[in-house]
Amino acid sequence: MSLSTVVAMPGHEKTKRRNLRRALLFLAPAVVVMLIFYFGPVLWTFYISFTNVALTGPTATHYQFTGLQNFKNMFSSSGFWQAVWVSLWYLIGSALIGQTILGLLLALLMQRANGVIRAVVGAIVIAAWVIPEIVKAFTWYAFLSQTGTLDTFLQSIGIANPPAWLFTQPLFSVIIANTWAGTAFSMMVYSAALSDVPGELLEAAKIDGASLWQRLIHVTLPMIKNSVMTNTILITLQTLADFTLIFAMTGGGPGTETSTLPVFMYQQAFSFYQLGYGSAISLILLLIGVIASLFYIRLLKVDL
Repeated sequence: MSLSTVVAMPGHEKTKRRNLRRALLFLAPAVVVMLIFYFGPVLWTFYISFTNVALTGPTATHYQFTGLQNFKNMFSSSGFWQAVWVSLWYLIGSALIGQTILGLLLALLMQRANGVIRAVVGAIVIAAWVIPEIVKAFTWYAFLSQTGTLDTFLQSIGIANPPAWLFTQPLFSVIIANTWAGTAFSMMVYSAALSDVPGELLEAAKIDGASLWQRLIHVTLPMIKNSVMTNTILITLQTLADFTLIFAMTGGGPGTETSTLPVFMYQQAFSFYQLGYGSAISLILLLIGVIASLFYIRLLKVDL
Protein backbone atom coordinates (compact mmCIF):
# COMPACT_ATOMS: atom_id res chain seq x y z
CA MET A 1 0.00 0.00 0.00
CA SER A 2 1.43 3.36 -1.02
CA LEU A 3 1.85 6.32 1.32
CA SER A 4 -0.71 8.37 -0.66
CA THR A 5 -3.31 5.65 -0.17
CA VAL A 6 -2.75 5.55 3.59
CA VAL A 7 -3.00 9.33 3.80
CA ALA A 8 -6.18 9.37 1.69
CA MET A 9 -8.05 6.76 3.76
CA PRO A 10 -8.99 8.93 6.78
CA GLY A 11 -10.41 11.59 4.49
CA HIS A 12 -12.34 8.94 2.56
CA GLU A 13 -13.86 7.52 5.74
CA LYS A 14 -14.82 11.00 6.87
CA THR A 15 -16.59 11.61 3.55
CA LYS A 16 -18.49 8.31 3.87
CA ARG A 17 -19.65 9.20 7.39
CA ARG A 18 -20.74 12.65 6.24
CA ASN A 19 -22.69 11.15 3.33
CA LEU A 20 -24.32 8.65 5.69
CA ARG A 21 -25.41 11.41 8.07
CA ARG A 22 -26.79 13.38 5.14
CA ALA A 23 -28.73 10.35 3.88
CA LEU A 24 -30.17 9.72 7.35
CA LEU A 25 -31.19 13.37 7.56
CA PHE A 26 -33.14 13.08 4.31
CA LEU A 27 -34.77 9.86 5.50
CA ALA A 28 -35.74 11.26 8.89
CA PRO A 29 -39.07 12.87 7.80
CA ALA A 30 -40.23 9.62 6.19
CA VAL A 31 -39.24 7.64 9.30
CA VAL A 32 -41.13 10.07 11.56
CA VAL A 33 -44.24 9.85 9.35
CA MET A 34 -44.12 6.03 9.42
CA LEU A 35 -43.71 5.98 13.20
CA ILE A 36 -46.69 8.29 13.68
CA PHE A 37 -49.13 7.02 11.06
CA TYR A 38 -48.13 3.34 10.76
CA PHE A 39 -46.44 1.99 13.87
CA GLY A 40 -48.43 4.31 16.13
CA PRO A 41 -51.85 2.88 15.16
CA VAL A 42 -50.44 -0.66 15.24
CA LEU A 43 -49.21 -0.21 18.81
CA TRP A 44 -52.46 1.48 19.82
CA THR A 45 -54.49 -1.38 18.30
CA PHE A 46 -52.35 -3.89 20.18
CA TYR A 47 -52.99 -2.04 23.45
CA ILE A 48 -56.75 -1.59 23.16
CA SER A 49 -57.21 -5.24 22.17
CA PHE A 50 -56.57 -5.99 25.87
CA THR A 51 -59.18 -3.49 27.04
CA ASN A 52 -62.98 -3.15 26.99
CA VAL A 53 -62.92 0.17 25.10
CA ALA A 54 -66.09 0.83 23.09
CA LEU A 55 -67.07 3.27 20.38
CA THR A 56 -69.86 4.78 22.48
CA GLY A 57 -71.04 4.59 26.08
CA PRO A 58 -69.18 4.79 29.39
CA THR A 59 -66.27 2.60 28.28
CA ALA A 60 -65.56 4.88 25.33
CA THR A 61 -63.55 7.14 27.65
CA HIS A 62 -63.32 5.17 30.91
CA TYR A 63 -62.22 1.78 29.67
CA GLN A 64 -60.35 -0.84 31.66
CA PHE A 65 -57.60 -3.34 31.02
CA THR A 66 -59.27 -6.75 30.72
CA GLY A 67 -56.31 -8.95 29.84
CA LEU A 68 -57.17 -11.87 27.57
CA GLN A 69 -60.93 -11.57 27.97
CA ASN A 70 -61.48 -10.38 24.37
CA PHE A 71 -59.52 -13.35 23.05
CA LYS A 72 -61.45 -15.77 25.29
CA ASN A 73 -64.73 -14.36 24.01
CA MET A 74 -63.44 -14.60 20.45
CA PHE A 75 -62.34 -18.22 20.59
CA SER A 76 -65.62 -19.24 22.22
CA SER A 77 -67.69 -17.42 19.57
CA SER A 78 -69.24 -19.46 16.77
CA GLY A 79 -69.37 -16.28 14.67
CA PHE A 80 -65.58 -15.96 14.83
CA TRP A 81 -64.96 -19.55 13.71
CA GLN A 82 -67.53 -19.12 10.93
CA ALA A 83 -65.59 -16.05 9.77
CA VAL A 84 -62.32 -18.03 9.86
CA TRP A 85 -63.89 -20.79 7.77
CA VAL A 86 -65.31 -18.33 5.22
CA SER A 87 -61.95 -16.50 5.04
CA LEU A 88 -60.16 -19.79 4.39
CA TRP A 89 -62.43 -20.71 1.48
CA TYR A 90 -62.24 -17.16 0.12
CA LEU A 91 -58.43 -17.30 0.29
CA ILE A 92 -58.16 -20.72 -1.37
CA GLY A 93 -60.68 -19.91 -4.08
CA SER A 94 -59.73 -16.39 -5.09
CA ALA A 95 -56.02 -16.17 -4.20
CA LEU A 96 -54.39 -19.60 -4.34
CA ILE A 97 -56.51 -21.18 -7.08
CA GLY A 98 -57.87 -18.12 -8.84
CA GLN A 99 -55.22 -15.42 -8.98
CA THR A 100 -52.11 -17.63 -8.70
CA ILE A 101 -53.04 -20.27 -11.26
CA LEU A 102 -54.89 -17.97 -13.63
CA GLY A 103 -52.10 -15.37 -13.41
CA LEU A 104 -49.46 -17.98 -14.27
CA LEU A 105 -51.59 -19.37 -17.11
CA LEU A 106 -52.06 -15.90 -18.59
CA ALA A 107 -48.33 -15.15 -18.26
CA LEU A 108 -47.45 -18.38 -20.09
CA LEU A 109 -49.97 -17.67 -22.85
CA MET A 110 -48.78 -14.06 -23.19
CA GLN A 111 -45.22 -15.32 -23.55
CA ARG A 112 -46.22 -17.38 -26.60
CA ALA A 113 -48.67 -14.89 -28.13
CA ASN A 114 -47.84 -12.30 -30.76
CA GLY A 115 -47.51 -8.60 -30.00
CA VAL A 116 -51.10 -7.64 -30.87
CA ILE A 117 -52.65 -10.32 -28.65
CA ARG A 118 -50.30 -9.45 -25.79
CA ALA A 119 -51.25 -5.79 -26.04
CA VAL A 120 -55.01 -6.45 -26.15
CA VAL A 121 -55.10 -9.10 -23.40
CA GLY A 122 -52.69 -7.14 -21.23
CA ALA A 123 -54.79 -3.98 -21.53
CA ILE A 124 -58.01 -5.83 -20.62
CA VAL A 125 -56.53 -7.66 -17.64
CA ILE A 126 -54.64 -4.66 -16.25
CA ALA A 127 -57.73 -2.44 -16.67
CA ALA A 128 -59.57 -4.74 -14.25
CA TRP A 129 -56.73 -4.28 -11.76
CA VAL A 130 -56.42 -0.48 -11.83
CA ILE A 131 -60.17 0.20 -11.42
CA PRO A 132 -60.91 1.44 -7.87
CA GLU A 133 -62.09 -1.28 -5.50
CA ILE A 134 -65.52 0.22 -4.89
CA VAL A 135 -66.12 0.51 -8.64
CA LYS A 136 -65.22 -3.16 -9.08
CA ALA A 137 -67.65 -4.10 -6.32
CA PHE A 138 -70.59 -2.18 -7.79
CA THR A 139 -69.76 -3.46 -11.28
CA TRP A 140 -70.01 -7.05 -10.10
CA TYR A 141 -73.08 -6.25 -8.02
CA ALA A 142 -74.79 -4.86 -11.12
CA PHE A 143 -73.68 -7.92 -13.10
CA LEU A 144 -74.78 -10.58 -10.58
CA SER A 145 -77.80 -9.02 -8.88
CA GLN A 146 -81.26 -10.52 -9.38
CA THR A 147 -82.16 -8.03 -12.12
CA GLY A 148 -78.58 -7.57 -13.27
CA THR A 149 -76.80 -8.08 -16.56
CA LEU A 150 -76.17 -11.82 -16.21
CA ASP A 151 -79.73 -12.77 -15.26
CA THR A 152 -81.13 -10.50 -17.99
CA PHE A 153 -78.92 -12.23 -20.54
CA LEU A 154 -79.93 -15.70 -19.31
CA GLN A 155 -83.59 -14.75 -19.56
CA SER A 156 -83.05 -13.50 -23.11
CA ILE A 157 -81.79 -16.94 -24.21
CA GLY A 158 -84.74 -18.76 -22.70
CA ILE A 159 -83.78 -19.45 -19.08
CA ALA A 160 -86.95 -18.38 -17.27
CA ASN A 161 -85.80 -18.27 -13.65
CA PRO A 162 -82.03 -17.77 -13.43
CA PRO A 163 -80.55 -18.02 -9.93
CA ALA A 164 -80.09 -14.91 -7.82
CA TRP A 165 -76.34 -15.35 -7.63
CA LEU A 166 -75.65 -13.05 -4.66
CA PHE A 167 -78.21 -15.00 -2.60
CA THR A 168 -77.82 -18.56 -3.83
CA GLN A 169 -74.03 -18.52 -4.44
CA PRO A 170 -72.72 -15.49 -2.49
CA LEU A 171 -69.26 -16.83 -1.61
CA PHE A 172 -68.65 -18.11 -5.13
CA SER A 173 -69.73 -14.72 -6.48
CA VAL A 174 -67.22 -12.74 -4.40
CA ILE A 175 -64.48 -15.29 -5.17
CA ILE A 176 -65.03 -14.78 -8.91
CA ALA A 177 -65.08 -11.00 -8.48
CA ASN A 178 -61.83 -10.93 -6.49
CA THR A 179 -60.14 -13.31 -8.93
CA TRP A 180 -61.10 -11.03 -11.83
CA ALA A 181 -59.91 -7.97 -9.92
CA GLY A 182 -56.51 -9.28 -8.80
CA THR A 183 -55.27 -11.65 -11.51
CA ALA A 184 -53.42 -8.87 -13.36
CA PHE A 185 -50.92 -8.46 -10.53
CA SER A 186 -49.99 -12.15 -10.59
CA MET A 187 -49.77 -12.08 -14.39
CA MET A 188 -47.31 -9.17 -14.32
CA VAL A 189 -45.15 -10.77 -11.62
CA TYR A 190 -44.99 -14.08 -13.47
CA SER A 191 -44.41 -12.40 -16.84
CA ALA A 192 -41.37 -10.61 -15.44
CA ALA A 193 -40.08 -13.83 -13.87
CA LEU A 194 -40.61 -15.91 -17.02
CA SER A 195 -38.64 -13.39 -19.08
CA ASP A 196 -35.57 -14.24 -16.95
CA VAL A 197 -35.76 -18.00 -17.60
CA PRO A 198 -32.97 -18.85 -20.09
CA GLY A 199 -34.40 -20.06 -23.37
CA GLU A 200 -31.40 -22.34 -23.80
CA LEU A 201 -32.46 -24.46 -20.84
CA LEU A 202 -35.99 -24.87 -22.15
CA GLU A 203 -34.69 -25.71 -25.60
CA ALA A 204 -32.25 -28.27 -24.19
CA ALA A 205 -35.05 -29.90 -22.16
CA LYS A 206 -37.23 -30.00 -25.28
CA ILE A 207 -34.44 -31.68 -27.28
CA ASP A 208 -34.05 -34.24 -24.49
CA GLY A 209 -37.67 -35.20 -24.96
CA ALA A 210 -39.31 -33.27 -22.10
CA SER A 211 -42.95 -32.41 -22.72
CA LEU A 212 -44.40 -28.93 -22.20
CA TRP A 213 -45.73 -29.98 -18.80
CA GLN A 214 -42.37 -31.49 -17.77
CA ARG A 215 -40.53 -28.34 -18.82
CA LEU A 216 -42.92 -26.26 -16.74
CA ILE A 217 -42.63 -28.45 -13.63
CA HIS A 218 -38.93 -29.29 -13.71
CA VAL A 219 -37.37 -26.21 -15.35
CA THR A 220 -39.60 -23.14 -15.29
CA LEU A 221 -41.21 -23.32 -11.85
CA PRO A 222 -38.01 -24.11 -9.92
CA MET A 223 -36.33 -21.12 -11.55
CA ILE A 224 -39.14 -18.70 -10.67
CA LYS A 225 -39.92 -20.04 -7.19
CA ASN A 226 -38.80 -16.80 -5.51
CA SER A 227 -41.33 -14.88 -7.60
CA VAL A 228 -43.97 -17.51 -6.85
CA MET A 229 -43.30 -17.09 -3.13
CA THR A 230 -43.38 -13.28 -3.28
CA ASN A 231 -46.56 -13.20 -5.34
CA THR A 232 -48.32 -15.78 -3.18
CA ILE A 233 -47.51 -13.94 0.03
CA LEU A 234 -48.65 -10.58 -1.35
CA ILE A 235 -51.95 -11.82 -2.76
CA THR A 236 -52.60 -13.86 0.40
CA LEU A 237 -52.17 -10.79 2.61
CA GLN A 238 -54.28 -8.70 0.24
CA THR A 239 -57.05 -11.31 0.12
CA LEU A 240 -57.07 -11.86 3.89
CA ALA A 241 -57.48 -8.11 4.38
CA ASP A 242 -60.08 -7.65 1.63
CA PHE A 243 -63.09 -5.75 2.92
CA THR A 244 -64.45 -3.26 0.39
CA LEU A 245 -65.29 -5.73 -2.37
CA ILE A 246 -67.18 -8.12 -0.09
CA PHE A 247 -68.94 -5.50 1.99
CA ALA A 248 -70.13 -3.53 -1.03
CA MET A 249 -71.34 -6.66 -2.86
CA THR A 250 -73.01 -8.61 -0.04
CA GLY A 251 -72.48 -6.80 3.27
CA GLY A 252 -71.20 -10.10 4.65
CA GLY A 253 -74.51 -11.83 3.90
CA PRO A 254 -76.85 -13.32 3.31
CA GLY A 255 -76.61 -14.15 7.00
CA THR A 256 -72.92 -14.84 7.56
CA GLU A 257 -72.26 -16.59 4.24
CA THR A 258 -69.61 -14.05 3.15
CA SER A 259 -68.63 -12.69 6.56
CA THR A 260 -64.83 -12.97 6.36
CA LEU A 261 -62.60 -11.91 9.25
CA PRO A 262 -62.30 -8.26 8.10
CA VAL A 263 -66.10 -8.02 7.73
CA PHE A 264 -66.63 -9.71 11.11
CA MET A 265 -64.06 -7.36 12.66
CA TYR A 266 -65.83 -4.32 11.18
CA GLN A 267 -69.20 -5.50 12.46
CA GLN A 268 -67.91 -6.04 16.00
CA ALA A 269 -66.02 -2.74 16.12
CA PHE A 270 -68.38 -0.36 14.30
CA SER A 271 -71.80 -2.04 14.26
CA PHE A 272 -71.72 -3.37 17.83
CA TYR A 273 -69.27 -0.63 18.97
CA GLN A 274 -66.79 -3.03 20.65
CA LEU A 275 -63.48 -1.50 19.56
CA GLY A 276 -61.41 -3.61 21.92
CA TYR A 277 -62.96 -6.83 20.66
CA GLY A 278 -62.57 -5.74 17.03
CA SER A 279 -58.91 -4.88 17.66
CA ALA A 280 -58.33 -8.35 19.12
CA ILE A 281 -59.76 -9.87 15.93
CA SER A 282 -57.38 -7.71 13.86
CA LEU A 283 -54.39 -9.12 15.77
CA ILE A 284 -55.53 -12.66 15.02
CA LEU A 285 -55.89 -11.68 11.37
CA LEU A 286 -52.33 -10.32 11.42
CA LEU A 287 -51.09 -13.54 13.04
CA ILE A 288 -52.81 -15.65 10.36
CA GLY A 289 -51.05 -13.60 7.67
CA VAL A 290 -47.65 -14.13 9.31
CA ILE A 291 -48.22 -17.87 9.70
CA ALA A 292 -49.36 -18.18 6.08
CA SER A 293 -46.25 -16.31 4.87
CA LEU A 294 -43.92 -18.54 6.88
CA PHE A 295 -45.76 -21.61 5.59
CA TYR A 296 -45.25 -20.52 1.96
CA ILE A 297 -41.54 -19.88 2.55
CA ARG A 298 -41.16 -23.29 4.17
CA LEU A 299 -43.19 -25.05 1.48
CA LEU A 300 -41.26 -23.52 -1.41
CA LYS A 301 -37.91 -23.83 0.43
CA VAL A 302 -36.89 -20.30 -0.49
CA ASP A 303 -33.55 -19.08 0.82
CA LEU A 304 -33.92 -15.67 2.43
